[in-house]
Amino acid sequence: MAVTIDLSGKGALVFGVANHRSIAASIASYLHQAGAQLTVTYQNERLKRGAAELVEGKERAAAVECDVMDEAALAAAVDTAAKTAPLAVVVHSIAFAERGDLEGDFSKTGLQGFRTALEVSAYSFVAVARAVAPRMAEGGSIFTLTFHAAEKVYPGYNVMGVAKAALENEVRMLAYEFGPRKIRVNAISAGPLNTLAARGISGFTGMHEVHAQRSPLRRNVTQDEVGAAALFLASPLASGITGETLYVDAGYHIMGV
Repeated sequence: MAVTIDLSGKGALVFGVANHRSIAASIASYLHQAGAQLTVTYQNERLKRGAAELVEGKERAAAVECDVMDEAALAAAVDTAAKTAPLAVVVHSIAFAERGDLEGDFSKTGLQGFRTALEVSAYSFVAVARAVAPRMAEGGSIFTLTFHAAEKVYPGYNVMGVAKAALENEVRMLAYEFGPRKIRVNAISAGPLNTLAARGISGFTGMHEVHAQRSPLRRNVTQDEVGAAALFLASPLASGITGETLYVDAGYHIMGV
């Protein structure tokens, strides 16, 4: 039996588009192709071009500026998206740490750097979920992007690994809280991808090479594979899945050596 994912008439809000190579952009494209009314957000004027290019010429698609650490801006973005179609899919693809905190010894992480990484990369997911849940009257799917460093040590990832560990715990707690509302909350743990954010990680090139050498599939994953997995989580095909971290990493996370 052929199964087609159809998100027609449903609103999808994707936070954190940086440019066309970002994971968020790939996810947004898959959701739009499935028929969703798409709204993407970008943090500031510097990142506007990438988001604008993603939606340019597309029906059912718009880009809005939103700094998720600003409650008013977050509420405005949610209002904009909810006016186009009932919100059914919300994607959180936001992470940030100061460059100096992504290299050297983890023990040298300062208090302000720690706060910045945890607030932007982890707390923002709580803020997003809190803002969108009341607008998802018929339930739906909320998910975020994480990385294997939430569980294992990746030298150079440093404080971001702590932030991702917090993020994955939030997924479980929010899944429990919002389950009665028929809102599913999950995370996708993607393998290393060559994105703007990844290039800020010390030793990323080596990490990318090691994943390709040691993963069971002997390669790295692509943005398209992450986008396709996201579409699955957004769809009724994943109706029984919540509180989970879905690995899309060519199987790297199962390896012991």
